[in-house]
Amino acid sequence: MATTANKDYYGTLGVKRTATQEEIRKAFRKAARKYHPDVNPGDKKAEEKFKEISEANDVLSDEKKRKVYDQLGFYSDQIDPAQAEAYARQQQGGGGIPVDFGGFDFSGFQGGGGAAGAGQSGWGSFKDIFSGIFSGQQQQHQPRGPQPGTDLEYQATIDFWSAIRGGNARIQVHRQETCPTCHGQAHTGGPMTCPECNGTGQVTQMGGRMKFNIPCPRCGGSGRVTSECATCHGQGTVSRTETVEFRIKAGTRDGQRIRLAGKGNAGVNGGPAGDLYVIVRTGTNPVFTRVGDDIQVTVPVTVPEASLGAKVEVPTIDGRAQLKIPPGTQNGQKLRLRERGVESASHAGQRGDQIVTVQVVVPTLNDERSREIMRELAKLNATDPREGLFEKAGTRD
Repeated sequence: MATTANKDYYGTLGVKRTATQEEIRKAFRKAARKYHPDVNPGDKKAEEKFKEISEANDVLSDEKKRKVYDQLGFYSDQIDPAQAEAYARQQQGGGGIPVDFGGFDFSGFQGGGGAAGAGQSGWGSFKDIFSGIFSGQQQQHQPRGPQPGTDLEYQATIDFWSAIRGGNARIQVHRQETCPTCHGQAHTGGPMTCPECNGTGQVTQMGGRMKFNIPCPRCGGSGRVTSECATCHGQGTVSRTETVEFRIKAGTRDGQRIRLAGKGNAGVNGGPAGDLYVIVRTGTNPVFTRVGDDIQVTVPVTVPEASLGAKVEVPTIDGRAQLKIPPGTQNGQKLRLRERGVESASHAGQRGDQIVTVQVVVPTLNDERSREIMRELAKLNATDPREGLFEKAGTRD
């Protein structure tokens, strides 16, 4: 990685400077899912944002790199933690043993005077010179180790019965796969002498009046370069659209997250592939309503059935079942059929209930005989169902 000056990595990831590694990891994964190029195809701003959060994560997720960044305010591969700590002590104490960064003595860059020059702080000059020498070009060509692939997240809609009973489902996924030509190595053919440094691994560069020997930006200091893979253009991966099949467990709920290990974007240089997370969205049913592992259903009954009590057939997710209607059942009353709900996907052997809401259907009286019977019934049961209602409401007569 090249020198990184004046970049607020903590602000980029939206975490505090005291953030733990777990908090940094979660913040990066959340941002990566939002700005990943696969989620925002053709969006240059999202692509740049993804590069920024990746760079911030690369430094802050590594304890040694983070230590250098915290002490110096920037990070460079050319400085190890011991050098950074020594320089930080030197800045705080205003003196001490000069620190040697690759053969250059920065002991004159103290506070705001000395060799730094008039009217300019030494620390600012140091960062300006250093960042000018180690540009982003070096980061592009420096050899990388194994890089893990990023995770992907997709939504999959399944029908009501597949969520209840389980089954298989498929989803189209756009992902990065290992390049078939270079097998993820990003290059083809054997290494050859770097034409930039003629195999020495170093080049000379000027920083003001000072001369620096720095690692070659073309080969990263190795003195050897390889031919970029023509298929993946040095990325190690190629874009593919793939049909991924996954298993739906019986009892899967709406919004449940299924992890498919290794089905995310491929890694580079032998790095492991990321994971694919599928968010399940379940369909509805015209009769049944699912709430958690319970099934709710509304069943109409006649006035005689509700008044006298009866046994009626009701639909369940397993078929027909007998439900006992107690005498005097009221409209809207809820009755329970235990363990007639959905099998739990997370607790083996457990099952929800079916909640039946009774809907009393009042008949339409189309003949005089029926109306006469109803009037007789009203006389025999001369109760006022609205008794005390106005008193409870507190209304005035």
